[in-house]
Amino acid sequence: MRRYGVITRMLNKYLKMIYQNYQLVANLNDPIRLFADNAQNVLQSWNDNQGASPLRKMTAYYEQIALLGFTHKCPPFNIWAVSGIGEFKVEVLETKVLELSFCRLLRFKKNTDEVLPRILLVAPMSGHFATLLRGTIQTLVQDHDVYVTDWLNIRDIPLSKGEFSLDTYVQTIIDCLRHLGSGVHLMGVCQPTVACLAATSILSEDKADCLPASLILMAGPIDTRINPTKVNELATSKPIEWFKQNLIGSVPLQFAGSGRMVYPGFLQLMAFLNMNLERHQKSFKDLLDHRMKGEDERADLIRDFYKEYFAIMDLSADFYLETVENVFQKHQLPLGELRFKDRVVNPSQIRKTFLLTVEGERDDICGIGQTLAAQDLCSKIPAYMKTHHLQAGVGHYGVFSGKRWSSQIYPVLRSMTHSVT
Repeated sequence: MRRYGVITRMLNKYLKMIYQNYQLVANLNDPIRLFADNAQNVLQSWNDNQGASPLRKMTAYYEQIALLGFTHKCPPFNIWAVSGIGEFKVEVLETKVLELSFCRLLRFKKNTDEVLPRILLVAPMSGHFATLLRGTIQTLVQDHDVYVTDWLNIRDIPLSKGEFSLDTYVQTIIDCLRHLGSGVHLMGVCQPTVACLAATSILSEDKADCLPASLILMAGPIDTRINPTKVNELATSKPIEWFKQNLIGSVPLQFAGSGRMVYPGFLQLMAFLNMNLERHQKSFKDLLDHRMKGEDERADLIRDFYKEYFAIMDLSADFYLETVENVFQKHQLPLGELRFKDRVVNPSQIRKTFLLTVEGERDDICGIGQTLAAQDLCSKIPAYMKTHHLQAGVGHYGVFSGKRWSSQIYPVLRSMTHSVT
């Protein structure tokens, strides 16, 4: 037993160092990637456009080196304009309207005097920045005044700001709604659907003035007992102690959040990459082939995707572990056991908020029926105030990005937000 205890302590010490070991390697590799990026830019300016020339090949290889690494800084949203009348474009203004400890509330609005329905889009906190929803915002801003929770990277937030838990997540949504006032449409994509439903339940019970006009839940884990996916099965395959011991590390000394216990972003992304490793390997091969053949437009699409995909953020250990345990293992929300600051979250308190749930037929992250479960939980909302949309032919990301999102799902959402005040 004594030997077992010593081994356990040594293992825990090693696991706490996992982030430091990663950062050491990253610090050594960053100059190499920076050199490759600069070399690629120089070679591109010399490009002779002569097919697969040695110069073009070298440029393509440098691009691969520059791209193969993670960044921990939020990329720009780059939402500049949307279509107007005819061929005219309308400028989109991006402003910060609220600064909270763990989040900035950003506003995206067309530069016009037109009064449009306001929508609060709650971005997932699942290892990527809110810019992952760039395409979602680009579509929404055509007909809405859009507010987005731009979550900050927890490794850059000092411990003096406090811990970030599932309660903090719900409270942040409530704070944003209070700041915006009445009549806002609340939209959660994937992971935030649970917190959005909880926030609306609490505000409904309190008869708050900032109650959302509608609640839009898209491809989220409301009840993961229904049609469980591989992601759901992974969350239930190990006890919560396993997640604590194997996936949690300490933020290194060089960052403002030094000492915070987190689920590091690089571990999250590596897990996602391993789920579809062959597909990602093929994408990098395609990028190389397209670039060598001078098919720059096709190559740029792949490059831009991975620049976004490799921009990662850490998760607070408290928030991550509570989400795994309470949402995926114990199913507290559908069982009526989820609590917010010692208060039971009761969706049947919602009576005046319209409800729209959206699912994808081929979703391999949130199975069919998991989001639909919110319709039954919100038992006091009249039937005429409820809508469910199952989109044929799309997977998880197709629910909120891509052609079918823009052409088939978005019109359903827009119809509701423009008819509900």
